Amino acid sequence: MSKPTLAVIIGNRDFFPDRLVTEGRADILEVFGELGIEPVLLEENDTKLGAVETWEHAKRCAALFRARREAIEGVLVTLPNFGDEKGVADTLKLAGLGVPVLVQAYPDALEQFTVERRRDAFCGKVSVCNNLRQYGIPFTLTTTHTVHPRQEEFKEDLKRFLGICRVVNGIRGARIGAVGARPNAFNTTRYSEKLLESAGVSVSTIDLSEVFGAAEKLGDSDPRVTAKLEEIRGYADTSRVPLAPLARMAKLALVIEDWMKYYDLNATALQCWTSIQANYGVNACTIMSMLSDKLLPSACEVDITGVLAMYALQLASGTPSALVDWNNNYGGDPDKCVFFHCGNWAKAFLPDIQVRTAEILGTILGEQNTFGAVAGRTPAGPVTFARVSTDDRAGRIRSYVGEGRFTDDPLSTFGARAVVEVPGLQKLLRYICKNGFEHHAAMNASRSAAVLAEAFETYLGWDVYHHA
Repeated sequence: MSKPTLAVIIGNRDFFPDRLVTEGRADILEVFGELGIEPVLLEENDTKLGAVETWEHAKRCAALFRARREAIEGVLVTLPNFGDEKGVADTLKLAGLGVPVLVQAYPDALEQFTVERRRDAFCGKVSVCNNLRQYGIPFTLTTTHTVHPRQEEFKEDLKRFLGICRVVNGIRGARIGAVGARPNAFNTTRYSEKLLESAGVSVSTIDLSEVFGAAEKLGDSDPRVTAKLEEIRGYADTSRVPLAPLARMAKLALVIEDWMKYYDLNATALQCWTSIQANYGVNACTIMSMLSDKLLPSACEVDITGVLAMYALQLASGTPSALVDWNNNYGGDPDKCVFFHCGNWAKAFLPDIQVRTAEILGTILGEQNTFGAVAGRTPAGPVTFARVSTDDRAGRIRSYVGEGRFTDDPLSTFGARAVVEVPGLQKLLRYICKNGFEHHAAMNASRSAAVLAEAFETYLGWDVYHHA
């Protein structure tokens, strides 16, 4: 896996001591080395001390950034002293990278308010941010207005910023596959391809007839089929599943994976019911679970904006996501509820994962046609939830994000399931209902809400409700 790459602008004002810039450069390079980040910055002899102050400096720095634009994921602006507000803004304008920007300023030490050590970066940061706002360049701030790069607080800020960069850059180039038509009964999963395209998200489609036709052409003894069959058996407990539906799952998986590779797709959303069961004889949940576990998120009911939220959470955390229903109250506890699906969650959420039938669908489609659903219980731990939705009436993309925790509270039911505690859950549910959000949400076993909120609002320009 390649290192994350950040461009660095070192701001300077020449009447401050040179040693502050030299020390600042060393600090940043040390922290980058510790966190495994590849820096792109001026050499010390490219400009005075490798910093940016004048128009000429801005041009040189921007030229360097443009030459490495394919690798650069974000920009760190570091101010070891007041810095030059125009130099920083001009560099970013000329470079035209369009990536996230983090602004960090050094603190002054009370015992060093002398000409030799005074920084004034506290003030300089305000001026730099003012100019970035004037230039229309969005930016991210550190948790504390001034922070030393060697402090753990800044390292956490930097890690969070890398997550923001992954989300923004990933969403802007996302390619999602819609497998089959939206189930007729699910108006809730309607979405606007055009609004998504305006955000850089492209949707490719394939009809289920094409998928079934290609799958039927694969023979049971095909080496790829037998290899995929063994992969499924190694992924989850399939002891209750007959060979015939397992073989159909293997063929279906191969067709979908081949299509994804051909179109370079990052994620998929499947019709999943009822055509697959009625016309092909299996549930696609196991296949979707395996894809999500490989960091190729897959959602049910052709919920394209749902899988986009899954992908965003995955980009932020580096771990698999799942699509869930806000499904049940948990007794009389106002801050707890049940997450459920029948189910397609990655096994990262289900240590006891089993391939079963879909009990509810089986009552109308015949249980023998629903082998392939996965079942299990998510253990206690952190959770971040998120939803993305296209609001066609307003011509906007809207979202909400928040955090809670999985609990070990008893729950006797089937399918993929979890008990979740969310402080202020009733307020959140009122917001979801009043604003017409879908009954699906994406979840991830992480603390990533702040990363998504910043990425969605500051850089993608989406409406965000951050439930905190």
